[in-house]
Parts: sequence; C-alpha cells; structure tokens
Amino acid sequence: MSIAAALACACGTLHAQNAPPQPAQGAPPPPPPAQGDQKGTTELAAITVTGSALPRIDVETPSPVTTITAEQIQKSGLTTVSDVIRAVSADNSGSIPPAFTGGFAAGSSGVALRGLTVNSTLVLINGRRAANYPLADDGQRAFVDLNTIPSNAIERIEVLKDGASSLYGADAIAGVVNIILRPSYQGTELSADLGTSQHGGGTTKRATVLFGGGDLKKDGWNAYFSAEYQKDERIKVGDRGYPYNTTDTTRSGGNNLIGGQPSQNSGSPYGNVTPGTLSRPGDVTSGVADAGALSQPLSSCGAGSSLVTNDPSNPGSYCAFNRTRYFDIAPLMERQGLYGRFNLKISDSATAYIDASYYQVRTEFRGPPPQIQASTPNNTNAIALPATLPDGSLNPNNPFAAEGKAALINYTFPGIPGGGDNKNHNLRITGGVTGTWGDWSYDTALVFSHDSLDVSIPGLLNYDALIAAVTNGTYNFLNPSANSPELIRALGPTLKKTSTSDLQSLDFRVSRPLMDLPGGSLGLATGIDVRHEEQYDPDLNPNLAAQGLGVAHTRGNRTVTGAYVELDAPFLESLEADVSGRYDHYSDFGKSFSPKIGLKWKPIDELAFRGTFSKGFRAPSFSENGSSESEGFATYTPPADFQAAHNNSGYVQPYPIAYLTAANPKVKPERSKSWTFGILFQPTQDISATLDYYRIKKTGVISQQDPAAVLAAYYAGEPLPQASSIVADVPDPAAPGALARPLVVVAPYVNQNALETKGIDLDVKGGFNLTENTRFTSEINLTKIISWVLTLQDGTNEEFVGTHGPYGVSSGAGTPRYRGSWANSLQMGKLNITSTIYYTSGLKLTEPDVGPGCQSTNTLTGADFPASCRMSSYTQVDFTGRYDINDKVAITASVLNAFDRKAPFDPLNYASFNYNPTWSQAGVVGRFFTVGVKVKL
Repeated sequence: MSIAAALACACGTLHAQNAPPQPAQGAPPPPPPAQGDQKGTTELAAITVTGSALPRIDVETPSPVTTITAEQIQKSGLTTVSDVIRAVSADNSGSIPPAFTGGFAAGSSGVALRGLTVNSTLVLINGRRAANYPLADDGQRAFVDLNTIPSNAIERIEVLKDGASSLYGADAIAGVVNIILRPSYQGTELSADLGTSQHGGGTTKRATVLFGGGDLKKDGWNAYFSAEYQKDERIKVGDRGYPYNTTDTTRSGGNNLIGGQPSQNSGSPYGNVTPGTLSRPGDVTSGVADAGALSQPLSSCGAGSSLVTNDPSNPGSYCAFNRTRYFDIAPLMERQGLYGRFNLKISDSATAYIDASYYQVRTEFRGPPPQIQASTPNNTNAIALPATLPDGSLNPNNPFAAEGKAALINYTFPGIPGGGDNKNHNLRITGGVTGTWGDWSYDTALVFSHDSLDVSIPGLLNYDALIAAVTNGTYNFLNPSANSPELIRALGPTLKKTSTSDLQSLDFRVSRPLMDLPGGSLGLATGIDVRHEEQYDPDLNPNLAAQGLGVAHTRGNRTVTGAYVELDAPFLESLEADVSGRYDHYSDFGKSFSPKIGLKWKPIDELAFRGTFSKGFRAPSFSENGSSESEGFATYTPPADFQAAHNNSGYVQPYPIAYLTAANPKVKPERSKSWTFGILFQPTQDISATLDYYRIKKTGVISQQDPAAVLAAYYAGEPLPQASSIVADVPDPAAPGALARPLVVVAPYVNQNALETKGIDLDVKGGFNLTENTRFTSEINLTKIISWVLTLQDGTNEEFVGTHGPYGVSSGAGTPRYRGSWANSLQMGKLNITSTIYYTSGLKLTEPDVGPGCQSTNTLTGADFPASCRMSSYTQVDFTGRYDINDKVAITASVLNAFDRKAPFDPLNYASFNYNPTWSQAGVVGRFFTVGVKVKL
C-alpha cells in the first residue's frame, strides 16, 4: 500500500466498497475520475481536505492537517468543541479559556494556533465563516466563540497548521480550524452524562439527542435534528485549599495581599478609619492622614475577617478580609442548542440543503462586593468621612467627629453583589446547492450568522451616589443592615448592554480536472464570494458613572469581495505541486492579494517530503479601524522635574490619568509570510509519523501607539506623534504659568511592530492487533515553539518562549515551549479503554514586555518568589472507557485528572489566584468523575 493510501486509513477515510463518504461540507462534490484512472472510487473516495479546494484521494496535502474524528472526541472524554480544540498541542499563547471571567470577553473561548493570539486563527464551520463574538478580546482582537458551535453533530474537526489566506482570505495566518458537521444521518441516538469533582463543585449534567430519517439515494431526501444541553455548576474559590483560595502567600515566602489593609487601598465590611483632614474643604476625596496617625477598625471585626495589629506595613490595626472567597474558580455555565439539516435531491446530479443552529450560552460568575477605594475613573483612594454633615451636625459614622477630624476610610460594601451574567445567543442558517455539470463540480451557499450578547454587571459603585452618601451621611457604615434597599440599588446599580455581531455571505465554487498528467489529473478549483460584516458593542459605562470601569465601545461594518483559484498538478506519481492565490477587496481598507505554493515529493512509498510558502494578512478588527475606542485608567506620578515646576503641590501628586486607545481608519492589515517543511514516514500500514517545521513572519503588527512617547513629547514641548493628543487639566492655581498636567492620553492603533515565530510539530500514530478481538492504538502529538520574537518600533527584540509574555495579550498565561498529548486505546471486544496524557512545559516568571528580570518578588525583601522564578510544568492523565452492553446500549465513564495532579504555583497570571487557568485549570478542578449512557434506537 502507498503512503497516501495508508495515511488515509489512519485518518479514517478508508471506507467500505460502494459506500463513499460525502465531501467536506462547503466543498464541491468530487468530480468523476479522469479517464484511465485505475484508482476507482470502489476503494478510496475523493474528499476535500481543509487547505485545498480540490477533492483528492491522497488526503496528505503539501500543508500539515490534523484530523480529529467524532470517535476520537468520544474517547477523549471531552464534551465541548472548546475543550477539544484547545487541547490541540498547537494551541498556545493568547488562547482564551472559558474560566477567565475577568477578561473583556468573559464566558467565551478562543483558539490561538502557533501562539499568535485568537485573531490570527480562522475558525470555519463546514468550510464557511461564522460571525465573531460580539466583544473583542482585550477590546481589540476579534474571534469566533467556540462555545456556540454544535458538538453533538460533529463528523470531524480538521486543523490546518499553515497559512491559508490564498483560499480563505483574512485571519488565516497561523492556521484554520474547520468544524465539519454530519452531512446526513439516519436513526436515533440518545445520551446522558453526569459528572462531579472529587473535591466538590463543578457538577456537570449533559444530555443529547440525535435523530434523522430519509435516504438521499432512495427517497430523495434526508433530514436530521440534534439537540444538546449541558450545565456546569460553579466551583467557588472557597471550595479549594491553599494557595488557590487566598492572596496571602506569606507561608510560602511571598506577599500578604489579603483585603482590608489600608496600605493596599482595600477594605472589609467592618471598615477601618484613620484620623486626618480634608485638604480641599468640602471635597470628601481629598483626605490627608495626620502625621503618625494609626488606623483602627470602624466596627468590631465580624464573620469572615480577623483582627490584625502591629503589621509592619500597616501601623495600627485592621480587619483582614479574604476577598478571593467571593470569586469562582469555574463559573456557572449553561449551554443549550439545536441544530438541524435537510437535504433534498433535486436531480440526479444536484442536491439542495439547508441547515440551521441556535445556541444559547449563559455564563454566570461571582465577584466580591465593591470597595470604596478606586483609582478609575475617579480616584477615591483618599476618600474620608467628614466631621460634620451639611446641616452642621456631627457625622455619626465618623468616630473622630467630636475632635473635628475627618476619617479616611477603607471599606467594602456588604449587600451589593459583584460578578456578572453574560448570555450569548448565536443563530446561524446556511442554504446551498451542490452538484455536477459535465466535468464541473459546483457548490454555492448563502450564510446568515448572528451573535447577540446580553451583558449584566452588578456591583459597580455609582460615583455621584457614593459622594452624596458620604458627604450627606446617608449611608450607615456602622450598621450596614440599616441601609434601605433603595439606597443600596442607587449605590450599586446593575449595568446592562446588548452587543451584536453579524455576518452574511454568498459564494459560488467550482472545480474540475483539466488534463491528464503523468501522476494524475491536473485539477482546477476557483470561486468567488461576497460577505458583509457588522459589529455593535456599546459602552457599558458611557458617562463614566461607574467606578472601576472605563469607556469601551466598538462599531463598524464592511463589505468584502474575494476570488480565488487553485491548481493542483501531479507532475509525477512521486511529485505534486499545488498553487493557489486569492484577491480580496475590503470596503474599509482596500485590496489584498495572497499567493501560496506547495510541493510534495514521495521518492518511495514509505517516505514523503512536503513544503509550502505563502503570504497572508489579518484584516484590522472594527476595534482597530472602526468607530471605536477604549479607555482605561491608572494612578500616575508625573516626572520629578514637572513636579518641581509646580512646587510639588497636590496638583502634581499621584492622580488618575486616562489612556484612550482610539481606532485608526488609516491602519493597514497585518501582513505575513509563512514557510513549512515536513517529512512523512510510514514504514508499515499500521505505523506513521509526520514531522513539520514552520516559520511565520508578521509585519505591520497593530498595537497601540506608545503612550509614554506621547507623554514625553508633551512634557518636552515637542510635536506629538501623529494622530495622538493630550487632554490637559485646568492650570494649576498655585502655578498658573506652568504646563498643565495631562488628564487623558489619546493614542491610536498603528502598524508599528513585527514578529517572527518558529517551531515544529510531531505526530506519531500506531495501531496493532494483539489478538483477533483486541486492538491497541497509540498517538503522540507534540508542538515545540523554538522562538517567538516581537520586534518593537525602536528595534528592540522581546523573546517570549518559556516566559509569561506577551503578558497583556495572553492574560499572563505566557508562551509554553512545549505542549503535547499521548493517547493510548485498547479495544477488547465490547470494551474500549483510553488513557490520554497532556503535557505543558513550565514558564519563567518573567515578562519581557513589562520589564527585565523576575517579575514575581517578595516586596519586603526583594527576593525572587519563588526562588526559582519559575512555574513548573503540568502533566495531566485522563482515563475514559466505553462498554457496549449490546448493539443498542453502551455505558461510558471517565476519570479526568485521574492522579489528582495539582496546578503548579503561578503568582503572575492575572486570570486567577496563584495558578494558570489557561494551561492547568484541571489541576484546580481536581479529579473529575463522569458516568453516562448512550442509546441507539
């Protein structure tokens, strides 16, 4: 058997005689075999593989493609598209885990092949695009939410690990994930699963149904319907032990960041106060503590807190309060969806179809009650209870009122819930016709895709209501239960918005053999498409009324037209060349052309070499070039010489400054060049191995113009960088002739950086018949990132492999050098047992994009924390099993994280407490048991 045929067997494309599989959805059906072709479809059927528009018998294209079948998904024990795809070893830096509820895109999930973030990996459903998630990751990066893709109807998932803009257009720089759903189905399948963690919380309930009828050949039609429901209960931080349930790591040699500390600007529900004065009479935000004054609890420390005295960093006393217990390790997620497809044979050579899906994903996450201190968008870190109220009476909340003193207060408001509730509604409808006309095969489809997200965020303090309550003494700090529900609602109103994303597309694709070559038929594929994209994401805090939240809105629309052509030329039985190119025109930024060439050479049946070169591009997101902006706040200390010019007055002491990132209509697409080279080796029919090298170079990387450069130019009196600006404060009354302090730094998105990444992928498969009824299969997948270098505008290089960088882009998850899995299955008659080992290498606790050296230290001693300045590697072992009681009923079971491996300690990741949820979430969930039943009727 040739290497192509044997690898086709390994990928599951070998089929019974006279029962050819249908082509991948979104691809033309295979053309009739060329005259004289001896490889008739009675043995191997031509299918379309992601990365090529041409049907082919040899499924190994010049580009590397990993295929994950429905059977493999079942053996893995993973139940959602998100879990399956994010387990692929090539998923790396910038990947979005569902557990990260503190990000811009809370509750969503995204894949980032090659570590190039979610906006450089294209996700397709049946070979066609879907609407992006309505919220951009970090307010910038657009992506498809994996949680809204039907999982019960999957036939296979193909992961193309190569640039593919020459066929698919924008965003396919790092690769393509194509989720291929069943083209048809007959029968009925039911399943139910129940799972829970050994350590409590996270109980999972899942049920699915799949049924269909009609034979397309005999009856002229087929229709099937799929429904699924899954609910994952939350896991509270308090359900797990140290170090995942606290920010006090002093027992391990770290820092005490627990709530309630005055120096941390955090409080407890019992409050603590320090005597002082108002530097600006009548302004309760201008408190200044008396020299040598000590803090003290406002009321006795109660449940959930403990009295701390003689703390070196907090003279006096306070109620220590663990705010982390209000957070979730895993949020409550409820996923329910429907999918259906109807196929109609309209002639002997043409079939029409329509399919539709509707999914609702709800993510409910907890958070702590709000605290009175905040630096954004209004600084209340120096807030104080006045000595007297507007009517002249003493303030009953202020224990120092009789002395005429203000009381600087740290406080957390009980009774005002934190967290959020996101409900994502995803509707997708596709209708099309496929068929043949002479030697031509054609496929045309119309797609409507709509994503609507309802966001509800409680517990953010209303600034005006807060100042009024403190000034007028209307909030009872001594007895919070005495406050009226109306006052509580006014202080912490629930903020709501609905964000949407839409895509409509129409395409027409054709393919045919052109002529015979020594190695087979010269194939031609070409197609045209047009699509319209829109995004509307309004501000959640449009008037900056809520504390702790800036401005962030996105609005944009565009029309894209494109055309592609592909030629596949088997010059010899041992030599194949594939050439493709695509032209795109965007209504917002213009045109782009993306070429690609691939070669595959097979000197002997057991060995093949392949390689590709391609150019690609990533279109600017609407956050980057639409009617969009996002604003964040930080406490800012002006330069020393600027402070001296103002006589070091309160005007230039640390204050909140706004950083406004504005969309730039002139920003251009990011451009890429990609190279791959691979070796395929199959010494026997049962053993195969592939090793692929990749290199991707991206230029014109879109990022925010450096705010520091804008500020430096402002202080120096020099022209500001193009398209940037400074919004200045009113002049300093004490120094009216001096330069006014900056309040807002406006810096647009610009094309200013470059990056290059290199790595290798290894895939080894084997299958062996041990006895007549026993078969053992094994597969290893491993990805190594050799380098991932970002080159800044000034020529500085930042190497991120093995570090927590790029810190902001990856939520502090970092860029592991190695990720891999090893799956072993034993089929013994009616019993199948599978074990899968997942591995992610460790990381240095460094952030090259933040600063040099170890970024995790003991703030008192300056020593690295931990001393190794490393996060350890993480290895997880899962076991799954299935026993077929008979042809109709099967029992399933799984033990995920079977050895209860703990997540390695990671104090740098800001998506969790002391661990890295992107790579080791299962290590905090703990050993997880699931049992289920599957029934065929």
